[in-house]
Amino acid sequence: MAVKLNQRAFDHAKGLIRQKRVALDSMDDWSEHQPSAARENAFIKQHGFGEYGKWYLGLDDDQDEDNKGHYKFPFADFEKVHRCGVIAAEVRAARLKYTDIEVAAAHLHGMLDELM
Repeated sequence: MAVKLNQRAFDHAKGLIRQKRVALDSMDDWSEHQPSAARENAFIKQHGFGEYGKWYLGLDDDQDEDNKGHYKFPFADFEKVHRCGVIAAEVRAARLKYTDIEVAAAHLHGMLDELM
C-alpha cells in the first residue's frame, strides 16, 4: 500500500483552521464525530470524489480515485476540522510510519492548540 500525504487536503485543512471552522474537541471524541458511511456516501453523491478527497490527509495510490478506499486519514466532518480527528490521524500515521502524514497532522494539531 503506497499511502502518501494529500497536499490538497492539508492546504484545505490549514485554510479552514485559519477561518476558525473548527471543533476544539477532546482526543477521544472522534468515534462520535467522524462522518458515518452514510454521510460519506451522501457527500460523494452531492459533491463527487474530488471534493470528498479534500477531507482526507492520505491518498492510497493502490486504490482508484473514484473509490473511498483511495482516501485515508479523515480529519473533519465535511464542515469543520475536528481536533480529535487530527489527533487520531496523527497517532495512526505515526503507528503506521507514514511520516509525511504524521508531520502534517502534527502541524494541524499545533494550529488547533493555538486556538484553545
